[in-house]
Amino acid sequence: MPALRTSWNQNPNLIHMNRTLKLILISGLAALCAACTRGTKPRVAIVGIGIECSTFSPARTTLDMFRPIYGDDILKSYPFFREDSALLNRAEWRPAMLAWATPGGMVTRECYDTLVNRSLRALKEQLPVDGLFFDIHGAMSVEGLDDPEGDYITKVREVVGDDVLISTSMDPHGCVSHRLAENTDLITAYRMAPHTDRYISRKRAIVNLLDRLESGKGKPAYKAWVKVPILLPGEKTSTRVEPGKSLYAAIEPIEAQEGVIDAAIWMSYPWADEPRNHGVVMVTGDDKAQVEAGAKSLAEHFWSVRNDFEFVAPTASLDEVLGHALKSKVKPYFISDMGDNPTAGGAGDVTWTLNELLKRKEFSKASGKRLIYASIPGPEVVAAAKKAGVGGTVDAMAGAMTDNRYCGPVRIHGRVEKILENGSNDWVVVRVGSMQVIVTESRQPFHYERDFDRLDLKPREADIIVVKLGYLTEELYEMQADWMMAHTRGGVDQELTQLPYKRLERPIFPLDPDMPAPALDVVFIE
Repeated sequence: MPALRTSWNQNPNLIHMNRTLKLILISGLAALCAACTRGTKPRVAIVGIGIECSTFSPARTTLDMFRPIYGDDILKSYPFFREDSALLNRAEWRPAMLAWATPGGMVTRECYDTLVNRSLRALKEQLPVDGLFFDIHGAMSVEGLDDPEGDYITKVREVVGDDVLISTSMDPHGCVSHRLAENTDLITAYRMAPHTDRYISRKRAIVNLLDRLESGKGKPAYKAWVKVPILLPGEKTSTRVEPGKSLYAAIEPIEAQEGVIDAAIWMSYPWADEPRNHGVVMVTGDDKAQVEAGAKSLAEHFWSVRNDFEFVAPTASLDEVLGHALKSKVKPYFISDMGDNPTAGGAGDVTWTLNELLKRKEFSKASGKRLIYASIPGPEVVAAAKKAGVGGTVDAMAGAMTDNRYCGPVRIHGRVEKILENGSNDWVVVRVGSMQVIVTESRQPFHYERDFDRLDLKPREADIIVVKLGYLTEELYEMQADWMMAHTRGGVDQELTQLPYKRLERPIFPLDPDMPAPALDVVFIE
């Protein structure tokens, strides 16, 4: 008669449980013993490279476009360290290098290799460490390299070793590949779009890291990863409106459960044609059942509302949007020139929209409605304006130096109203009829009211303001009296079904609207 009792060493489930318990015990004891041996605070490094890149833009991001910082300057860059000395005092900080750049075209391989090598050298100088904060965006594209963040964290892991606890913070428009998930221990993402909580989320990632180090719990026992085959732009997934608002609100009760450390949702990045680009849900913690249930619940919620995502503001063609703006009785009326949004990866110098505006009779005379256009790169115009001086006349070409697929450079012929010397990127305002065209030496997103104030433009009194943005930043959103988003041309075109994808994993929504329901399987990352 066979034995009724299965031995510990024969039952596969018990074997897995045994291994997991050993891992938790070893990881926890190692962290605790290390801290006890030193009798001091945990040693924590900081490193990261952040950018999002459109593969549909001809632009390239080079080394001079990044802003690397080192050492204590990294700590000073985080407002929560300035405001919370108790947090700052919880660790012996060993910041290595952070390098971020304004979103743009693909990063050149030379730029990527240089930044990675610099950061690894700086990281080696900080060893040994107990933990590492990995501060990235998550949607970097590099020439000739798939999954740059996965490649980068693998190299970081090789430097610090397997025992070091790594906590990662990301933008929800980043991409979480298996390789990235495998090499980080804790991971989180911003929960608001626009990303007003970007430093709140970074602080959460750091607090989670410190809590695990100080308690001796070390690495979480479980990391659940779920692929959600959805790829949508941020302009449709803002947490200002439904269903994004409720979807992200569902994270908090899952995270609050005993045995769960963090839960996060990634929308991913739709303007990069790469296999890793799709929605992802991740939950980390020590209670397998809670972690699995939380990940499954969020993934199912995400999939169930896929058809409910709409643009955060009314959208239409540029002609239709201008029609509404010209009839409006309130001001300022904001128009988003979405297709060439440099904060999402557009080249920032597409002239298609400006060319259309310059052809409109409504703005041809000074007596027309005052329209501010922000902005177009045009070093030739800037140089001519500086030579002519305020009150002088310029007649020069601007834009389309990088992306001329839709329209070539446009002629700016008008009176110089303002010259702002701004380091290596001077700005000028040229009056053309009733339009005030802001021309900059290199591309320049206009995020804040103060950007307009620096040019004495009194934006709240303008009738219409056209900005190269998708959804408005928080400050501009508060300033607008009304707002529409225009479907325009550029490297971050919102008409996703028209983009020439070749490498995405298919099927994926909305490119395949009639696709069968996915399994939404929970994958436990070793």
